[in-house]
Amino acid sequence: MDTSEYLDIFIEESKEHLQSINEYVLLLEKQPEELATIQEIFRSAHTLKGMSASMGYGDLANLTHAMENVLDGIRNGKLHVTQKLLDSLFVSLDHLEEMVMSIAAGGDGKKDTKELIRLLNGILGEDTQDKAQTDTSNEDLRSYDEFERSAIHQSLEQGFLVYRIEVELHKECLLKAVRAYMVFNALENLGDIIKSEPSADLIEQEQFNQSFFVTLITQQEAATIESELLSISEIEKVALTPLQPVGSEQKEAVTEQVDDQKGTTTGPKKNSPPKSAKTIRVSIERLDLLMRLFEELVIDRGRLERISSEMKDAALQETVERVSRVSSDLQELILNMRMVPIDQVFNRFPRMVRGLAKDLHKKVELQVEGEETELDRLVADEIGDPLVHLLRNSLDHGIEDPEQRIRSWKSEKGTITLKAYHSGNRVFIEIQDDGAGIDADKVLNRAVQKGIISENSARTLTGRHVYELLFAPGFSTAEVISDISGRGVGLDAVKNKIESLGGSVSVDSTAGQGSTFTIQLPLNLSIIPSLLVEAGTETYAVQLPSIIETALVDPQDIIMVHKQPMMDFRGKVIPLVSLKDWLEVPQGAKKGETNRAVVIVKKENKLAGLIVDGLIGQQEIVLKPLGSYLDVPFVSGAAILGDGQVALIIDCNSLFI
Repeated sequence: MDTSEYLDIFIEESKEHLQSINEYVLLLEKQPEELATIQEIFRSAHTLKGMSASMGYGDLANLTHAMENVLDGIRNGKLHVTQKLLDSLFVSLDHLEEMVMSIAAGGDGKKDTKELIRLLNGILGEDTQDKAQTDTSNEDLRSYDEFERSAIHQSLEQGFLVYRIEVELHKECLLKAVRAYMVFNALENLGDIIKSEPSADLIEQEQFNQSFFVTLITQQEAATIESELLSISEIEKVALTPLQPVGSEQKEAVTEQVDDQKGTTTGPKKNSPPKSAKTIRVSIERLDLLMRLFEELVIDRGRLERISSEMKDAALQETVERVSRVSSDLQELILNMRMVPIDQVFNRFPRMVRGLAKDLHKKVELQVEGEETELDRLVADEIGDPLVHLLRNSLDHGIEDPEQRIRSWKSEKGTITLKAYHSGNRVFIEIQDDGAGIDADKVLNRAVQKGIISENSARTLTGRHVYELLFAPGFSTAEVISDISGRGVGLDAVKNKIESLGGSVSVDSTAGQGSTFTIQLPLNLSIIPSLLVEAGTETYAVQLPSIIETALVDPQDIIMVHKQPMMDFRGKVIPLVSLKDWLEVPQGAKKGETNRAVVIVKKENKLAGLIVDGLIGQQEIVLKPLGSYLDVPFVSGAAILGDGQVALIIDCNSLFI
């Protein structure tokens, strides 16, 4: 069978199941007796095993099968959740993720997992084969787990028949697995199989004697099933035992347990028709193509608005206004389609923090808040690595050792809080720890040693200005480079990455109480509201999120401080930069000593004024990258205007050094 057409679906669903297993195993570590958690892990592992086997990835299926056996031992009470067992499951997950990533990259997904499977089988201890072949005279449901009993009860209440079928093969049968496969195939055409004894995997490996058992939910009579199975070659005997529900008291207890796990109340339930699917899978490539086409529409919309204003035709203006309204609604819809919850980024961090804390011999709890916060997919794809770096930094440099925390009258377990939220048209992400905080004196001394600032400058820095030195190129307070945080690369790499996304990062700290890194990010990176300005003969765009306000300044109010023009802005002296002089723009028409247009821009808590020759107006523009051939530090991209001209987009961050 050609499985290539299902490969993308397999990879996507495998990643989802692995993430689900990761999350529930972490939860199992905290709540080892929670049956519902074990059932969720088992369900995902079972589905992943079946998918892998169907696609022909044997190593993936075999390892998942070994995990499934261990999980089955836990839920049946044969195994207890221990640290060794959890560590083995996490190592298995690492191997599974590597195999899936290999498949996604075009590889064969093969990996030597024999030692790991042997370890899992060693944890399991005894062979489950003998236990699986139980006495068929037991006609009640006590040998089934809660979920299987619930399925059987509901089926019986809806008028279905449930049989426990014993199938015995001929003594001289050579291909037992093939005959068993034919039996399973026949039964699947007659109803739904909910359990096999031994498991289907053991049967496939011929790890059973001459007989096995299958529990079937069906609407067919026993004679029909028996006749169908006996028509298969080398089937010696077929025995069907109808299953009956347990007594009323036991049935109520089973129903109560299942309802508790689902968070519902007991009581009779009416059968309701299955709900139709409300969502569909759409490939990222299609969304990107849709976005590119809409970007062209935005450019043409700007051109239409310009033509309409020049022609001054009432009917044309009315039509263009309607097109603008509809396209604005369409724009909002498309941008929302590209938004993804940030938990797609956050969900890999609990496992990472657990592993790093163990390596550092620290006790750390990661608290995640606001994981439902949405941001553009492009931003979500790029923000993961900076967050990993900051979390590693908090673990290594922030959280103290348990002994040190106790000496400081703190809980021996440190807490790192990862929080996301919206504010205006920005997304904020905070990484806060309750560790030792940042030693300002140590930061200043190291900055002087590295030659980042002079000793005289160091004496003038206080508060947050000191902490900003952490983002200077080449700065690090680590005495020894390790694989935990930094790895020889300072926080400047984090800052550069975030600023390339149109965002900013800052840090605040209190000695002995902890530190907080705050990241600001735009909601989307492609269509941005901007202010168009004139400088000489050229038109430029300044992104609105960077603008505080605009003002007209009398040239006489501009003062010179150390050859730097400055102005008073609400009681604060801020520097001024002439956009025309800064970019060496060709001179336009000479203007007299009239008031100068100034755009007040910000970066974190810093302000500056951008002197321009004129303000054109606000417009939504499509950001187009300039490419690697034009590496201009003070330009973040370009946009096509309504008249067909190209306007460069000013990177206001480059105003601040």
